[in-house]
Amino acid sequence: MRKTQVLVADDHAVLRAGLGLLINAQGDMEVVAEAASGAEAVRKAAVMKPDVVLLDLTMPRTDGAKTIAELAGRRGGPRVLVLTMHDDPAYLDMAMSAGASGFVVKRAADSELLSAIRAVSSGRQFVDATMGGRLVPLRFRKRGAGRQGRQRSESVLSRREGEVLGLLGEGHTNRAVAGRLGLSVKTVETYRARLCEKLGLHGRADLVRYALQTGLVSAERLAPRDRG
Repeated sequence: MRKTQVLVADDHAVLRAGLGLLINAQGDMEVVAEAASGAEAVRKAAVMKPDVVLLDLTMPRTDGAKTIAELAGRRGGPRVLVLTMHDDPAYLDMAMSAGASGFVVKRAADSELLSAIRAVSSGRQFVDATMGGRLVPLRFRKRGAGRQGRQRSESVLSRREGEVLGLLGEGHTNRAVAGRLGLSVKTVETYRARLCEKLGLHGRADLVRYALQTGLVSAERLAPRDRG
């Protein structure tokens, strides 16, 4: 029986090694290559032609959405399974929009990750159980939406509103945004409410999704979850 061939792309060598041990212990799959960046994943996938690329969404010098599109968009290319620390629905939305076949949060059980690999390799989609029900129709999926969204933002937002939107889009908390811009948390909350009103959005997830899908923020700038 031919094994499912997997390319593991993550910038942490220890995690790559652990994933390799887990995957290679299975009778129906094997790791055929590793990569530490999106560009390396694209290059190695072109040579090794794996069935599945297990891809970290936020590696250094890597635009996650662009990498997904380059991998999944190739004729006969691999299925892309995102493995990420981010459990915000905006990141799920962005990844699936870019062409990913699956999305798993890093805290998931080993068994769920293996199920995800098997699912996407067989042509099905797989979304982490903790993200259930969060894959929703995209507001900005239409051709040209990114350009139109940027133009809309530039025309209706003040410089400070744009700064707040950018930091929120990167995944920073209100407290972190306040610290970076020298504002009070209350003021940031006011800006966030104003942004939602001006852009016709509803809450943090929509703001992050808007920033990602209009190109105001690239996936490589997504912030680890802030403390506090």
